[in-house]
Amino acid sequence: MATAARAGQSAEQMFAWEGKDKAGKVVRGELRASGSSVVSATLRRQGILVTKVKKKSLRSGKKVSDKDITLFTRQLATMMKAGVPLLQSFDIVSKGNSNASVSKLIQDIRADVETGTSLNQAFRKYPLYFDPLFCNLVSAGEQAGILEDLLDRLAVYKEKTQAIKGKIKSALFYPVSIMGVAVIVTAVIMIWVVPAFKKVFESFGADLPAPTLFVMTLSDFTVKYWYIIFGTMFATFYLFFQAWRRSIPVQRAMDRILLRLPIFGAVIRKATIARWTRTLATMFAAGVPLVESLDSVGGASGNAVYVDATKKIQTDVATGTSLTASMQATGVFPNMVIQMVSIGEESGALDSMLGKVADFYENEVDDAVESLSSLMEPIIMVILGVLIGGLVVAMYLPIFKLGSVV
Repeated sequence: MATAARAGQSAEQMFAWEGKDKAGKVVRGELRASGSSVVSATLRRQGILVTKVKKKSLRSGKKVSDKDITLFTRQLATMMKAGVPLLQSFDIVSKGNSNASVSKLIQDIRADVETGTSLNQAFRKYPLYFDPLFCNLVSAGEQAGILEDLLDRLAVYKEKTQAIKGKIKSALFYPVSIMGVAVIVTAVIMIWVVPAFKKVFESFGADLPAPTLFVMTLSDFTVKYWYIIFGTMFATFYLFFQAWRRSIPVQRAMDRILLRLPIFGAVIRKATIARWTRTLATMFAAGVPLVESLDSVGGASGNAVYVDATKKIQTDVATGTSLTASMQATGVFPNMVIQMVSIGEESGALDSMLGKVADFYENEVDDAVESLSSLMEPIIMVILGVLIGGLVVAMYLPIFKLGSVV
């Protein structure tokens, strides 16, 4: 039955229509339906005399990103807080989006809601875009009659999470991109520049310095086997990232390694704790019971170490252990976090305290990323200077030696 419903929905297409309302005024619009006759019948029931119905060819939109979902959540929350009806809010957000894939997703959800499906159930049909945390909060909002407030909380949560991810990516992108450029420049020097110098040096008829001989030997090897070298490098990186994406054991191992990195590990740990506490604060403030909240918290943290810790905390809390004691037993949370959670439990303001912890660690991530940017610049310059400068000096040593002889 569900399969048939989904098949019917997937057969629906977008139609542009034109007609006249009861006052004789020309009106136009768009409607998703399985055929032009359905469009005409639907509009007739609304008192519109249809004069033209044309099937629209949907543009092939870009992939729906997490940023698109964050923007959609914020727009929907703003519309509903302004008193705009839910279905009309979907129409406004859909038409205002430049990505055709997002517009189609929104219209599909709207079609489900229009046929009587609850909003959280409509979201659950698209788990690729709406995770259990998102759907659970929407469900809590619908049940308590505070959907607009919960959507606003969700928008704030996703915006802050998106900001943290962006900061971590920017911190990692700069050194990786610079090192990539360094590899390309080194390859150009070894394959084209050094052989040109070698031809000049062969006419000297003198012994060359050891650094120059080493670079020339390395260049000969690179020129001869460049396809094997770069093919191996590309294959290694490709296979590694594919294994990281698809293999759970590799992901878990990399998550543990990332937390232990000398410089970036502290930043990643702070960002993970910020996401963990922000997620739990958002769920708990929405009235979701603690044990159920922990179902979504581990996955939202984005790190296997904290996923395992969350499962252990959930088991302990379900058997009557306090959240503070459960978190302390895992050994992955700093003392400050545990103390703040303890105060929150004793005062009955756990969501507020968790929110303060999240704010603190988000600020810590901001400061750490700025410090990293300042620290990485001189380190990268030194590496580039030693690598590129060493090659250049090695090739110019014979010229300096010839100049001293002359």
